[in-house]
Amino acid sequence: MARRKSKSRIGSRFFKLLSLLLMGVSASGVGAYFNPDWPVIGPLVEDLSRRVAASTSGEGVGGGKLGGGKLVQAWNDLKSGSSANGTVPVSVQTPTRTGSVPADLASSQRSRDKLLIATFNIQVFGQSKMSKPDVVGVLVQAVRQFDVVAIQEVRAKDDDILPRFVAAINADGSRYDFLIGPRLGRSVSTEQYAFVYDTTRVTHDPAKVGTIADPADALHREPFVARFQTLASPPSSAFSFWLVNTHTDPDEVKEEVAALADVFQVMRTADASEDDVIMLGDLNADETQLGKLGQIPGITWVVSGTTTNTRRSKAYDNLLFDRDATREYTGRWGVLDLESVFGLSRDEALKVSDHLPVWAEFEVKEADARQNVAERIPAMRR
Repeated sequence: MARRKSKSRIGSRFFKLLSLLLMGVSASGVGAYFNPDWPVIGPLVEDLSRRVAASTSGEGVGGGKLGGGKLVQAWNDLKSGSSANGTVPVSVQTPTRTGSVPADLASSQRSRDKLLIATFNIQVFGQSKMSKPDVVGVLVQAVRQFDVVAIQEVRAKDDDILPRFVAAINADGSRYDFLIGPRLGRSVSTEQYAFVYDTTRVTHDPAKVGTIADPADALHREPFVARFQTLASPPSSAFSFWLVNTHTDPDEVKEEVAALADVFQVMRTADASEDDVIMLGDLNADETQLGKLGQIPGITWVVSGTTTNTRRSKAYDNLLFDRDATREYTGRWGVLDLESVFGLSRDEALKVSDHLPVWAEFEVKEADARQNVAERIPAMRR
């Protein structure tokens, strides 16, 4: 979980101080991790709530539950099928596919004993993109292929983007929901992270959602984290895991990837009852550029030897985890090519995003070798 975010210019004295703090994190467990006064990782839910209250207009978490009136109203409007001006907020044009969705990714054919987790940088995801039915149609169909999707680059002044998007996803009877973080960034062009997840497949712990604190300002956009658990039965056998949603700044990739190594280290030691940490997102780095992050003992990544951007020239997106802890990983992963799956031209695909969804498959139950740990994890609120 969120270990200190180091930066080359911070200096060795700061690293020593953070090392001492991290020892306190591992010794104190989850209680210290979620303490709103914790100087390194904290405050999660409490900090996020304060930032929401102080922000321009309510950046909610989980379907608008913590958001301001504007977001709550947008969500209620969508559920009733109308908006403030009496119009349906978004229409969806299902893409015409010249090819078929691969059977192993088609939402109607997803295996019930497997979990598909994806990451997707939906380039500048805001009002402009949501106003284009053909683009929304592709995005909707893409997200429906997966159980949980970590989204980067939500960029809009209004707070209705995720409610409208999830309403479009659920237009076919699906039951997705979302978590969204605060606006982050050092410039006026701030971004939000989000998780969109299938509520018939997974649940999340509402007490364990939030944004990593970054007092050293090592990262432009502090990772957004949430703890999920599958709905496998019995609950004591269900696979539970942290997701760490991240997007590095392209101008400081080396420094920020190094800082993410510290984030990962803390995330996997802060909670004694949870050792599954999946870091995913747009790293702006391929597997040869992971530096300190890629040198963590036991760490592995799924994307290797291929590209993840729409132009098929770079490998920016990935999922990383400890191979010994996360034995639920089946070894299956892929990059969802929007052109071939949905029959799009390159230009049409680029209107959707300059990144492609990247996914990995996991068992819905805890690995047998870790069953004794799973028995100690209380079932999350359903």
